[in-house]
Amino acid sequence: MSNEPNDEGWTTFTDGFIVPIAGLLALLFAVMAGMSVFPALSGSPQDLLTPIIFGGAAILCFRLRRRAIEARGDD
Repeated sequence: MSNEPNDEGWTTFTDGFIVPIAGLLALLFAVMAGMSVFPALSGSPQDLLTPIIFGGAAILCFRLRRRAIEARGDD
């Protein structure tokens, strides 16, 4: 056994991991956006940016998940 990687059995990307991880990240960012809305509304105007960023990240992760599902379906 050597420490040098060979091309047998090595894959650079596994389709099975991107969909659940992106889905969990989308859920996490959506929950964080929801939890930060009330403190943002009662705080300073700069605090309103936090739920907007979390919501944008949730949408981005959800779109990444959908693209991965569509790409896997094309096989």
